[in-house]
Amino acid sequence: MSPPLLAVALALIFLWDGYFFFNYIISLFKNYRTKEWTPGVSIIIPAYNEGERVLRAIRSALAQDYPDFEVIVVDDGSEDNTFEVASSVKNPRLKVYRKEHGGKARALNFGLSKASGEIIVTTDADSYLEPTAVGELVRRFHSDEVLAVGGQVRVTGESFLERAQDAEHLRIAMFRRAKELEDLSLAPGPVSAFRRDALERIGGFVEDIVEDYATTKAVKRLGKVVYAPRARVWTEMPRSLSVLWRQRKRWFLGDLKNLGGGFTKDWAFLLLGDFVALLDVLVPVLLLATGNFGLFALWWGFEVVTMLLPTLVEGGKLSNALLFPLIVWFWALFYLSLHVYGYARLLTGRL
Repeated sequence: MSPPLLAVALALIFLWDGYFFFNYIISLFKNYRTKEWTPGVSIIIPAYNEGERVLRAIRSALAQDYPDFEVIVVDDGSEDNTFEVASSVKNPRLKVYRKEHGGKARALNFGLSKASGEIIVTTDADSYLEPTAVGELVRRFHSDEVLAVGGQVRVTGESFLERAQDAEHLRIAMFRRAKELEDLSLAPGPVSAFRRDALERIGGFVEDIVEDYATTKAVKRLGKVVYAPRARVWTEMPRSLSVLWRQRKRWFLGDLKNLGGGFTKDWAFLLLGDFVALLDVLVPVLLLATGNFGLFALWWGFEVVTMLLPTLVEGGKLSNALLFPLIVWFWALFYLSLHVYGYARLLTGRL
């Protein structure tokens, strides 16, 4: 690639990232709509073989700074001691059930059948909610047309892969503030809230390999899904590349079957994002290979700056922001490979 083409490619990267960065800055000066009310809330925690982690999830759910809620744990036919561990917690707000193994969506629907709350909050057994998470989700039901609310997912752990995933979710939080405050594409399973009647109107949580995305899309046919940036959950994510690949492969293949329903969930955004990812992979390498160290330093500094502000605002590790160019390059290569694999499956009819 010639120097002029390299400069153009770098400019395209800056335009893409800068578009979201400046929209994020603008969003910080906007007061998003909220409503002060305290409906009854049911927090549902589906659990399958989570005996080592479910206790933390239960304790964080019970510790919510909210006046009227119950916690429902659904053991989805675990083969370990999940049910016994969950049942060991003695609290009048907690209900623990066990059912035959049928998958996450069925476990959520079982919990829904036992719930009494007007608002249904979902979280995962390998995650823990911050104390204000439920209250922040509920506040975003600012009008009757808002049927669901999604919060911010963050990742625990100190390895490079875990830090990279936390930086990824911090970047997602930045995109959602910038473009999806009032039109959220995905209400994530670890921290979401739904009006009970909306779930009942769509027949409950949708049974799909990406049940949160499929359910979000179904709810959006009836009303609005919005984002609550201060409703935060911390979750565990894959610690090895092979497990990460299997997880993201499942997510992406599921997404391909459910595309639509928001800004980041359509073909135009997906393909344009892949083109930018290709540039993210090639441009830094070519800048170094051709001795364009000044432009390389400019690229590095730009990526650091665009990550530094959301890191400070949303609460992230400063070291992740300083190393973000490496993290960007890793994710660009990872997702470009994953998407090529997914498109090949789609074109050969093997989705």
